[in-house]
Amino acid sequence: MATLTVTARGQVTFRKEVLQHLGIKPGEKIELDLLPDGRGVLKAARPSGSMDSFVGVLAGRSKKVATIEEISDAAARGWAGRK
Repeated sequence: MATLTVTARGQVTFRKEVLQHLGIKPGEKIELDLLPDGRGVLKAARPSGSMDSFVGVLAGRSKKVATIEEISDAAARGWAGRK
């Protein structure tokens, strides 16, 4: 268990290994769910976007138009963790 010290301003600093365990990188946000028994659950905040906000995100960034096959291949590589 990691023990953290609260500063006079009410701030805490998480150790590098704690952030790595949570999968949190510099600049990312953290969610804290407060439970009724005085505990809290800490986790990495994941962006919750919608398809409407995603559609057109790359519009105008390239003159190339991808085929359905190219898009499917890129999606399959992404799901497999490859670039």
